[in-house]
Amino acid sequence: GLAAIGTSTSLGAITLAFDVRPEVAEQIESMGAEFVYLDFSETQTDGAATGGYAAPSSPEFREAQLKKFRELAPEMDIVITTALIPGRDAPVLWTKDMVEAMKPGSVIVDLAAERGGNCELTRADEKIVSDNGVTIVGYTDFPSRMAAQASTLYSNNIRHMMTDLTPGKDGTVVQNMEDDVIRGATVTHDGAITFPPPPPKVQAIAAQKPKEKARELTPEEKRAQEVAAFRAQTRSQVTLLGVGGALMLLVGLYAPASFLQHFIVFVLACFVGFQVIWNVSHSLHTPLMAVTNAISSIIIVGALLQIGSGSFLVILLAALSVFMAGINIFGGFMVTRRMLAMFQKS
Repeated sequence: GLAAIGTSTSLGAITLAFDVRPEVAEQIESMGAEFVYLDFSETQTDGAATGGYAAPSSPEFREAQLKKFRELAPEMDIVITTALIPGRDAPVLWTKDMVEAMKPGSVIVDLAAERGGNCELTRADEKIVSDNGVTIVGYTDFPSRMAAQASTLYSNNIRHMMTDLTPGKDGTVVQNMEDDVIRGATVTHDGAITFPPPPPKVQAIAAQKPKEKARELTPEEKRAQEVAAFRAQTRSQVTLLGVGGALMLLVGLYAPASFLQHFIVFVLACFVGFQVIWNVSHSLHTPLMAVTNAISSIIIVGALLQIGSGSFLVILLAALSVFMAGINIFGGFMVTRRMLAMFQKS
């Protein structure tokens, strides 16, 4: 069990573990896993038996145990069971309804399959798939399977080495001493001892040339740059204000007074909104999209009020406003959901 915890936590999994022996909780938590505690006052009485194995549990404790497992079953992707009691069949800790509650594609590895299994659906020496797509592994020969797997990996390495030794694929060995693999595995060559091999050649990254430091400006030069930047900004603002004033005057000559009033409010809103958004840090753009849902909702309300107009142009613009604001709202909610999901475990 502790070996499985160490492997899963090293792979980055969120690991939960349970044992009827309370002293194991500290070992589990020291390996980076979370110990599952039961809301049961008699947990301490079901402690460890002689030899480090768990003793049989009381019926009340077992009910509390199964209740907790049923709560956890829908969240589990992989379940590894190792519970054994000396001289008895393995206790059934993962029942059929728990398997049915798991997500399709989940896996149960029952290491107690030789004594009946901790999972109710386990079949000794078989790997089965439940009706809801959960794979249940009940092999009882895992130690011998490890030897076969190690042999396969080793033979694969030897096969690749033989491929390097016979590049012509004709069985003729070509001892290429420039090959780091062959050179490292060679002890003698042409009557000379070649072991130990020289250290492998590592192509170091060329050192980057230090960047030339910019010349530090004098106070007079800094002041001149600031004045030039201020003048350029002032000219730009004066030009924009002049163009905006001319457009307002042109609109005022032909548009009615009611339209001009709304138009001024619209221009001011655009200007203020642009200044606010422009000064927001890039790292805050994602939460900002969530806040704009309220603004888009106001746009939709205004557009809906104009859809009943008698002018085809007004109806068209109102429909486009509803469509574009709707995209903004749906996108904002989607971004908000993804943003909040980043702070959830699953």
